[in-house]
Amino acid sequence: MRNKTVNVLLFLTMIFASSYSSEKDLSLLKIGICTNYTNGLIMKPSGYSYIEESVGRFLMPKKDEAEFKNMLEDLTDFPLPVKACNGFIPKDLKSVGPESSQVDILEYMETTFRRAEKVGVEIIVFGSGGSRSIPEGFSREEALKQFVTLCMNMAPIAEKYNVVVVLEPLNIKECNFINSVAEGGEIVKKVNHPNFQLLADIYHMKMDDETPENIVKYGQFIKHIHIAEKEDRAVPGTYNEDFSSYFSALKEINYQGMISIEARWEDMEKQAPLGIKIIKQQLKQIK
Repeated sequence: MRNKTVNVLLFLTMIFASSYSSEKDLSLLKIGICTNYTNGLIMKPSGYSYIEESVGRFLMPKKDEAEFKNMLEDLTDFPLPVKACNGFIPKDLKSVGPESSQVDILEYMETTFRRAEKVGVEIIVFGSGGSRSIPEGFSREEALKQFVTLCMNMAPIAEKYNVVVVLEPLNIKECNFINSVAEGGEIVKKVNHPNFQLLADIYHMKMDDETPENIVKYGQFIKHIHIAEKEDRAVPGTYNEDFSSYFSALKEINYQGMISIEARWEDMEKQAPLGIKIIKQQLKQIK
């Protein structure tokens, strides 16, 4: 009886150890592409798991339900699920500044989140540099207050529809507000809501020479990753750039989310197999 008990315990230990090991294996992370859902036909054979679409094009918050329904019917013909959306708030809806239109934004996002839940979208990326850029002469301190208030009002609506909004820091050439994982992480801390979290974009981090240490420092908030090479915002593998220091940081925080390639594509059919191959190779090398 004792031997049988010991054998059962050993078996359970092996199962747990195997499960724990696989959780730590970054090469098992789901990888997708920021693109039109129709490109799932190209992506599927290479091993991609999902699409990251555009809010405006895919969820169509400014269009009526009939147009959205037509898109849903078309979606069934394509093989990969849409699990995330970017391009959240259009530039004509200002998040900060004297023309801040937060009431309109909250109405816009209610439609966005409701439709996201309907199609199984889990992540909404809040980059939206045109919306959140601080107008010249406007107080940065006031803009921060406006933005935090908007996000505090946004988070409960996201929770209502079971989506998570991830704040995306953008490099200083693209936006003048929230330019680092550190800056974004401090805002996420202020908002303090589980449905408002953080994205780390390795391309933007490389552009502004932000170190991987900030991924570790704010790792508890990071729920999504974007990636591209620094040169030409190219598909991974184009210039053989090394992402290992950033991947090591993801390993350290035991990152379990998704990784989306957000790059400039010359020929997706030719480049898609290389992109996922390089990412998986570099992830697998991290010990």
